[in-house]
Amino acid sequence: MARPIEKLTWNQVLRVKRSGYYGDGGGLWLRVGPTGAKSWVFRYRDGKRLNKNGGPKQCEMGLGPIRLVNLAEARAKVRDCEKALRLEGRDPIDQRKHERAAARVDAAKAITFRDCADEYIKRNEAGWRNPKHRAQWTATLETYAYPIIGNLPVSAIDTGLVVQVLDPIWKTKPETATRVRGRIEAVLDYATVRGFREGPNPAQWKGNLAHTFPARAKVRKVEHHAALPYGEIGEFMAALRQQPGIAARALEFAILTAARTGEVLGARWSEINVAERVWIVPAQRMKGGREHRVPLSDAALSILGPAGKPDQFVFPGARGGSPLSNMALLMTLRRMGRGDLTAHGFRSTFRDWAAERTAFPSEVAEMALAHAVGDKVEAAYRRGDMFEKRRQLAEAWAEFCRRVEGSGEVVALRA
Repeated sequence: MARPIEKLTWNQVLRVKRSGYYGDGGGLWLRVGPTGAKSWVFRYRDGKRLNKNGGPKQCEMGLGPIRLVNLAEARAKVRDCEKALRLEGRDPIDQRKHERAAARVDAAKAITFRDCADEYIKRNEAGWRNPKHRAQWTATLETYAYPIIGNLPVSAIDTGLVVQVLDPIWKTKPETATRVRGRIEAVLDYATVRGFREGPNPAQWKGNLAHTFPARAKVRKVEHHAALPYGEIGEFMAALRQQPGIAARALEFAILTAARTGEVLGARWSEINVAERVWIVPAQRMKGGREHRVPLSDAALSILGPAGKPDQFVFPGARGGSPLSNMALLMTLRRMGRGDLTAHGFRSTFRDWAAERTAFPSEVAEMALAHAVGDKVEAAYRRGDMFEKRRQLAEAWAEFCRRVEGSGEVVALRA
């Protein structure tokens, strides 16, 4: 005899209060919890799963609460479950898990390039050297990538779209284009690892975009930072000492220490040890990610003046609590009529002088510039930083910066 089905009415469903199970037939049950909450369940026996007695295990699959699923909808859901179970041999619980997993995959693949890039930046910015690097990442993607691929699913981005991003800037801004390509590649690699996309990376250079664009070196010759010939440094320093203001002193200090502009502008008094005549730049502010000890010559120390509070900047900006900007040094050069130079270029001036006018080993000059010396094997054996030799080099450089080449004149340090 066929089992009775559709035994419940909607009024019965609404009126029942006692906790327990109330059958509608065909495996559909109304479940009333201890708190009075009501929901639908599908009960069935699965021959592939055995209970502890060796018989088919009774399974229960939730179909939703009555406030979201009415009686007719619950019966329709049960018919679908019965069809899957009896006619197709598929367990309805396993089927639902598979469908939900597939939906999650589809949702993940629908994540946009912009969203994926934001996620990548948040996960990786802690390992980047400074906030400026993060700002550059965001700015280049905002300017060049997002207008074309920002709102597209990351799974839909192909080589043609990457080419569309790079084409307008590859010849006119090759360095920027190279960085944009590398950043797109990094985001898409991250998307692949996260399961947001599949297949090869369309922003990859080797074996892919290398066949579409000429190498950057062939597009335009690399332009190095404008550097002053070392024979002119004495005359330049004499003029610089006549310039008033903190920016001029910061530039003078940067030249004497051969340090990077960002390292000088970010210097705090806690890094300066006047007694030991050393400036210790912490690893997080160094390009190479390693602490750097800078010997301070008499000339460099004379620029600093009285020490401030440990957390104060050595070269503070106009607004309290902030350092000078790169533009301040650039404007100093422009006021001197030397807009053809850059602050960073004086590192090249120092390096050329050390190579051509001194007998110091090249390793000493390279370490003074905080450059990596030798390969990884050599670095593993070289534990020291040649500090005492670098101190001698710093004093020799300061002395050279006092002389005006060709005149024999030694320019006095400012008071």
